[in-house]
Amino acid sequence: MERIPILKMGNFLLVTIQVDMYDRLAMTLQDDLTNRITQTHAHGVLIDISGLEIVDSFIGRILGNIARISRVLDAQTVVVGMQPAVAITLVELGLSLTGIRTALNVEKGMALLRSSLNETTNQVIATQWRADDDAED
Repeated sequence: MERIPILKMGNFLLVTIQVDMYDRLAMTLQDDLTNRITQTHAHGVLIDISGLEIVDSFIGRILGNIARISRVLDAQTVVVGMQPAVAITLVELGLSLTGIRTALNVEKGMALLRSSLNETTNQVIATQWRADDDAED
């Protein structure tokens, strides 16, 4: 069975889709990615779709599902490399891709993930400080 490789880079997982997506392959990617997030405790997922010329409503919905599942598992998702024709098609289909953050390319997507991770870390530290202050009172 064909699978899309999932690479680990520090706290992030990188998925580069360079083949035509079909429904079963998309479902397999969703399952594989969910398992990898759990196994690696990744905090971010970057999905490069620059190799896709077409994204239909099912694939768009799977990308949205991946983003929502990742969020539940404490990982941010950024989709990069969307071609203009794909963006136009998604808008024409009425798919809002709620919960999916996008960036133009891998470099900007990685910067967005790092920024999100720093924001999350700072929020956790601030919460811990407040909890420590409350405990002292």
